[in-house]
Amino acid sequence: MAGKPVRPVNAIDQTRRMLSLVTYLKERPGARVEDVARAFGITEDELVSDLDVLPMCGTSFRGGDLLDIDTDGERIWWHNPDDVAEPLRLAADEATALLVAARAVATLPGLRESDRQALLRATAKVETAAGETAGASSRLSVTFESEGGVFADVDRAIAERRRLWIRYYSPARDEVTEREIDPIRLVSVGHTYVEAWCRRSEARRTFRLDRVAEIKILDEPSAPPEIELRDLSEALVQPAAEDPEVVVEVGPGGRWVAEYYPHDSADELPDGGLKITLRTPDPASLRRLALRLGRDGRIVSPPELADSARQAAREALTAYDGIEAAGTADAVETAEAGGPRGVSAVRLAPDGPDGGRA
Repeated sequence: MAGKPVRPVNAIDQTRRMLSLVTYLKERPGARVEDVARAFGITEDELVSDLDVLPMCGTSFRGGDLLDIDTDGERIWWHNPDDVAEPLRLAADEATALLVAARAVATLPGLRESDRQALLRATAKVETAAGETAGASSRLSVTFESEGGVFADVDRAIAERRRLWIRYYSPARDEVTEREIDPIRLVSVGHTYVEAWCRRSEARRTFRLDRVAEIKILDEPSAPPEIELRDLSEALVQPAAEDPEVVVEVGPGGRWVAEYYPHDSADELPDGGLKITLRTPDPASLRRLALRLGRDGRIVSPPELADSARQAAREALTAYDGIEAAGTADAVETAEAGGPRGVSAVRLAPDGPDGGRA
């Protein structure tokens, strides 16, 4: 029966399943979707998700000889099994990339020992087949972000379906909070994250592993609600329709906001700026954006967020040594009056939106 995935997906288990799926489909042309899903103990939606990935796999890192597999929803067809069944011959760059990646994965702390040993045996065989080419790969190395065993604990919790307790630093609020989370999956988009159901906020949240200050695997079973896994290939942060709406107005110097933040609309303003409407599960995180914008932007709504941004501006101003009381009062008064762009009391140094300081 078709349905949404009801359990966390371990990347290693999924990879093993997909490798078996290739052999299974080669021996069963036109296999029925429901039969294949039943044979692998997964839902039809999970199987279709695997089938969406397989056509991007093949025998060449350069993009040739890809698996030509598709489905009409009832049956699965593999159109070129004989083409990709020929003996694999690795080019020098392919062998180097494969060996470097294999050695890197073998160092992951969350890898099961049996899988690690199997990978090391396979790596040794590739080294033998590659001959002199393997020498270049030995001079390269890759390091994963798995500090403090956080990666290992998260991967173990996912595999054993157990809840996690974490102390997590949030740069948006500049605070450390304690949370219990039900981990769903590990993802890598520039950094390594765990997507989880947060028991504190009662919502899906994504936590960056290098911001986890402390972690414990709890005895309680992990029981996230049935939620559809999101496609994170385009962006890690994907606002939902039910998230609060925030309106920000920026001047010409703040148009970059529309490029970096997912938004619902960006309307042109007479002065060359933009009126940007966006959604976020955590509106308070945009206070830092207001401070970065300085004269180039202001939060229009919701009103409580605009007030919070002005308060943050006051606190930033009073933190500077040598600022006279009169000057501070004038600056805050300008901000409260909705000056050139609202929170104009906070100015950025000329080193740009990413390197600026209040």
